[in-house]
Amino acid sequence: MTAPKTKFFFFSGKGGVGKTSTASATAVYYANLGKKTLLVTTDPASNVADVFMQPIGHKITEISEITNLSAMEIDPVQATVEYRNRTLEPMRQILPPQILDVVEEELNSPCTEEIASFDRFIDFMESSDFDVIIFDTAPTGHTLRMLELPIDWAKHIKEAEQGSGQTCMGPVQLLQGAREKYERAISLMRDQDITTFVFVAHPEATPLNEMKRSSEELKRIGIIPSQLIINGILPPEVHSSPFFKKRSEMQQRYLEATEKELDILIKKVPLLNVEIRGKDALLRLGKILYDAQYVDPIFQKANGETTEQGKKHIISNPDATHIVLPAQGHKQRVMLFAGKGGVGKTSIACATAVWSALKGRKTLLVTTDPASHLSNVFEQPIEEQITVVEHIDNLHATRINPKKALAEYRDEIIADAKDKYSEDMVAVLTEQLDSPCTEEMASFHKFIQYMVGFEDQYEVVVFDTAPTGHTLRLLELPINWNKKMDAKEKGNIADKDAVIRARFETALTKMRDQNQTSMSFVVYPEATPILEAQRASEELRTVEIGTSLVVANLVLPLEHCNTPFLHSRWELQQRNLQEMKQRFGDAEILQLSMFEKEVVGLEMLKQAAIGLYGEI
Repeated sequence: MTAPKTKFFFFSGKGGVGKTSTASATAVYYANLGKKTLLVTTDPASNVADVFMQPIGHKITEISEITNLSAMEIDPVQATVEYRNRTLEPMRQILPPQILDVVEEELNSPCTEEIASFDRFIDFMESSDFDVIIFDTAPTGHTLRMLELPIDWAKHIKEAEQGSGQTCMGPVQLLQGAREKYERAISLMRDQDITTFVFVAHPEATPLNEMKRSSEELKRIGIIPSQLIINGILPPEVHSSPFFKKRSEMQQRYLEATEKELDILIKKVPLLNVEIRGKDALLRLGKILYDAQYVDPIFQKANGETTEQGKKHIISNPDATHIVLPAQGHKQRVMLFAGKGGVGKTSIACATAVWSALKGRKTLLVTTDPASHLSNVFEQPIEEQITVVEHIDNLHATRINPKKALAEYRDEIIADAKDKYSEDMVAVLTEQLDSPCTEEMASFHKFIQYMVGFEDQYEVVVFDTAPTGHTLRLLELPINWNKKMDAKEKGNIADKDAVIRARFETALTKMRDQNQTSMSFVVYPEATPILEAQRASEELRTVEIGTSLVVANLVLPLEHCNTPFLHSRWELQQRNLQEMKQRFGDAEILQLSMFEKEVVGLEMLKQAAIGLYGEI
């Protein structure tokens, strides 16, 4: 059991808001206090190594130049191998080969990877080797799934004990100890004397609204968030630019409203003039967060210094019509948008769908993101049923609801099984389908239906997918399922398996064909999201999915960068944009300039669409 001295911090929030930076700065701060500190990331799209500018990986690694600090990036694939071996090893000497084969097949379930990662995560919560352990968790929607996992698994194991004794990660007799382990983790996460849950957000409507929703969901499972870090606040000196003064005033309105609405400790962090990478930047950010006497120079009153008004920098994007609209000889184009959460991926996907619809193409916009916020962007409810987007022709939108997708998926499989198997076998299957991981498979099943089942209804289908690491796991599912089904060729493939296999193969073939599917990434013109998108792109290439488009969002307009701070930020972005062109040589690169206000509502979406793709 955890020693009383160990303190835990969980950082969460919409990806791209500085969650990893603030978690890393917190780790550096406590290490400098002499606390033995460990930073653990459970984010499938981890960039902790980028922040510390050194390799880390799936092992506890000492951070160079910082005494008392170690870090680890949990690798889901490696964690799964370790979990499987740890579970099987005690049985190899006592179970006959045929029984061992059954157990191994159980542990090849697609959900084993998620529970294996979380099992490794919980191991740290039972360690007494560190004074402070900080978890840089995955972006909000996936974080909530991860935090619910120990609760779900404890319940799942208990129910399986009373039924057939089978779970989707092995016979329940082998997992009885896990139930107590997961219940201890729940207790620790609910104890505010031991655990501090921190949200990070930008001073904008979408991330703050998402934070509030997520906070309520956490409270329902007994976890009380205690801190909110509002990151990226424009410093006072930008008020000499009318353009940035409007953005700053918008931020201040959100700050004031949040302070009135929430009873929570709020820490304010300015947008700095450097990227948060390396020891010096992390020490500076740590002082801003935790040293009450420290006032960063960037928060001090502007001295009125300005530079000469910049010349208007015209963004000239290449023609991307062939990437958005159906290719000659094809009925439909599928657009898949991925990227570090919080970079404006949903806004870009929505603007792309609006442009397609305004070009007269029947368009469907679909989100598979667990932290969906299409409703905020369109300023109207978007639910799981296909919805007509108001005030624009040719555009429909829908959201995959994981809970409803799960119910449909279970009903479809169980109905098929009842015609083929005994009541006892159907009961076992029903228990396995009640496992927490089935929800993700069900969501992907729905994703496939939209991808391959609407060619006659829609000419363009745009997917606003979940943040990068989670998206990769989602996109790899059909490949993993095909491998699993190939193993079943030794016997007869069930009718339902054959149908699912055909759907997956059709979808995979479509994703690999750049005449039918455009894989697209959205990034800020900053080093970390660019590196992350490049890694994701390279990983997709290993499964023969190429990248067609990369969008650099929130490019600073030079004509409004009339202070030393703003001009230095513009120069930093320009260097990163040049770097992008080298890193994504085969893809088209588009830029979208920052607007005075958020891209919310149809009129702003039209402006963004024209900025990206040209006049309608």
